[in-house]
Amino acid sequence: MPVKILMVCLGNICRSPLAEGILQSKLPADRFMVDSAGTGDWHAGQCPDPRSVATAKGRGLDISTQKARQIRISDFKEFDHIYVMDSSNLKNVTAMAPDTEAKAKVKMMMDEIYPGKKIDVPDPYFGGPEGFEKVYDMLDEACSLVANKLLKEHA
Repeated sequence: MPVKILMVCLGNICRSPLAEGILQSKLPADRFMVDSAGTGDWHAGQCPDPRSVATAKGRGLDISTQKARQIRISDFKEFDHIYVMDSSNLKNVTAMAPDTEAKAKVKMMMDEIYPGKKIDVPDPYFGGPEGFEKVYDMLDEACSLVANKLLKEHA
């Protein structure tokens, strides 16, 4: 049974699809499953933002077939690790958690690089392509640390 990791942002079209694609590229698919979701449902069923798709493509990743969805209570049972992109997502996702065990699965993505600092991955939605590049770089660094940790924990 693969280890399951969920990446969560607000609408599931910018940051979490990038995080999903980046982390997937760093882990063996036969042992790990990575998915993403949003705290909101505005974009459910849609592909990632074209700027996220272009940014990922420029780095050799294809995230164009992902489909946005909203996080569900069942995700707390299904997933072993849940990474959120910012403090607002942290508040919303932990508020949904059915118990303390579920709440313990939720972590801030950038805490992997800066433990306990509660640094947000900025939402690039209202900016230009450079914001998506910055987000990609942040997520790439954090995902490398997550992948290394997971590979050690689940060797």
